[in-house]
Amino acid sequence: MTNLSYPKPEDVAPGNGYSHVVTGPGRWVAIAGQVALDADGNLVGDGDPAAQAKQIFTNLERCLAAAGATFADVVKFGVYVTDIAFLPVIRSVRDTHIDTANPPASTAVQVVSLFSPEALIEIEAFAVVND
Repeated sequence: MTNLSYPKPEDVAPGNGYSHVVTGPGRWVAIAGQVALDADGNLVGDGDPAAQAKQIFTNLERCLAAAGATFADVVKFGVYVTDIAFLPVIRSVRDTHIDTANPPASTAVQVVSLFSPEALIEIEAFAVVND
């Protein structure tokens, strides 16, 4: 069970779907940036940001589980996109996995490209597991 808190900084505008600050005691878990590759290394959703986001969150869930964590333990996402217009789709998929009342901190960055021209999105996660 997670023991995270979400302090609200004074004089900082509220985040749009993210928290500015998340903290908690426990073991740090870092999940490398995940792209839309299936278990065989094949890209899922060529040209389809929604399909890629779904596969990425599936991969993140599997990586978190391997560390004894869940999305409830995530304190921060790092989101890299080749087109910032993908953010609403990513948020829609993300919101099926997180507590939207207390979302993780998050940073989104548009990049020129990812490891492959077909990859549209890459997402990393940081979690704190209360052992």
